[in-house]
Amino acid sequence: MLEYSKRSINTISFIISIIILIMINCFNLFFRNFDFKSTPIIKNFGTNIIEVKFESNTVSQRTKEENIEAKQNNIQNNHTPTNKIEWKLIIPAISLEAEISEGTTKEVMNKYVGHFIETSKTSGNIGLAAHNRGYEVNYFENLKNLKEKDEIQYIYKNFKEEYIVEKNIIIKDTNWDYLKPTNQNTITLITCVENEPEYRRCIVGISK
Repeated sequence: MLEYSKRSINTISFIISIIILIMINCFNLFFRNFDFKSTPIIKNFGTNIIEVKFESNTVSQRTKEENIEAKQNNIQNNHTPTNKIEWKLIIPAISLEAEISEGTTKEVMNKYVGHFIETSKTSGNIGLAAHNRGYEVNYFENLKNLKEKDEIQYIYKNFKEEYIVEKNIIIKDTNWDYLKPTNQNTITLITCVENEPEYRRCIVGISK
């Protein structure tokens, strides 16, 4: 009986040994044929940009620092000053500062001081018009209060000129003489006269 037990133990030990040897050989073959390519992945994680290509498409992942820098650049670009046309009329005596736009149509004068297209924008005679009551904007409502020697400032792009009021008069609505070209730098402001549709108020300023 004892002999039989020893034989059984020896047989079982032998089988276990064979199984262990087979497993070791299998593991050796597996690790020999399998190539771990961990180095490029680690190296790529250390760079600023990781790119994964699928056929013709490219997916880029930026670092957090690059994203912050890109946002800052976008903000700066969005706030870059533009060369906006600056066209203004300023009359300190009546606290007037208004933008000027081309034309004297109702649409223009509902928002701006209008420029008579037949007149100059810089040298010579500059003709402007605006409402003085009853409209969305009435920039010339206090034009009647201007006196001789009051100052008028005019800005068009890089052209800036200061004028001194020379005349504040009432003219017929058919009188266009004050809008004719002049050799001297002048500015002419035209507006309606209350309850007198056939007449216009005319301010003439001459360059300092």
